[in-house]
Amino acid sequence: MMTTSVFRQYNALTKPRVIQLIVFCALIGMVLAIPGWPSLDAWIRIVWACLGIWLVAGAAAAFNCLVEKTLDAKMRRTAWRPTARGELSDAQALGFSLVLCALGSFILYVCVNPLTMWLTFATFIGYAVVYTLVLKPMTPQNIVIGGASGAMPPLLGWAAITGEVGPQALLLFLIIFLWTPPHFWALALYRVEDYRKSGLPMLPVTHGNRFTRLQILLYTVLLMAACLMPFAIGMSSWLYLSVAMVLSVGFIAYAVALMREYSDELARKTFRFSLIHLSALFAALLLDHYLF
Repeated sequence: MMTTSVFRQYNALTKPRVIQLIVFCALIGMVLAIPGWPSLDAWIRIVWACLGIWLVAGAAAAFNCLVEKTLDAKMRRTAWRPTARGELSDAQALGFSLVLCALGSFILYVCVNPLTMWLTFATFIGYAVVYTLVLKPMTPQNIVIGGASGAMPPLLGWAAITGEVGPQALLLFLIIFLWTPPHFWALALYRVEDYRKSGLPMLPVTHGNRFTRLQILLYTVLLMAACLMPFAIGMSSWLYLSVAMVLSVGFIAYAVALMREYSDELARKTFRFSLIHLSALFAALLLDHYLF
């Protein structure tokens, strides 16, 4: 029973739901980089790459929990985390993060390729250090600048298969980069009191509710343009285009509704739809890749 409880505490540090989306997007990048169905050797590399990326991403999440334990304890959304509750010590959290990072980096370097290892490690530094320690407490544009780290998974996946960073991978990076601000700011709108108590300069705290809603709307429009580009450059066919159009119009519709009349419930629905948007968009890319 004690062992199960400890496992759950360490597992919680890795932010499993976030990691699942990260690995999924990385997997899409890997598969799209392969013309046709992957060979056995390619599948082996894909498995190793997913494992390595999962470990390093988990390490970054654990380090984030350690650094922000005081802030997490002030916010209802994060007060349950083991570091915030004091269930795991600083040494335990730091040691866990370092072990995951070292093991994941080793796997990527030996079983995938050095480029993927270095890009993944750079993502770790970008999120755990640059975003968490520098940008997040400094500027309300933290999520925009720091979003570059969160947009890396498909690029990592592409590099794992091809050994290089191609223009198609950069386009996938751009889509997630533009998706991140409206996704996160929708959450920040209905969690604004948490952020105000924490002292973090999140956009709804520093610039107000209406300005944040305007930014969400503008970013969803930019995101729609980026989502149509895979079809425009011949990376996908009409199947993907149809799904991308429906999802993009849906996201914009939520943003317009937020601008017209705000409610916490609508902001919560917008946040949830943003998760569906990204998952379904990348799933459509995958399906399109094999059917056409």
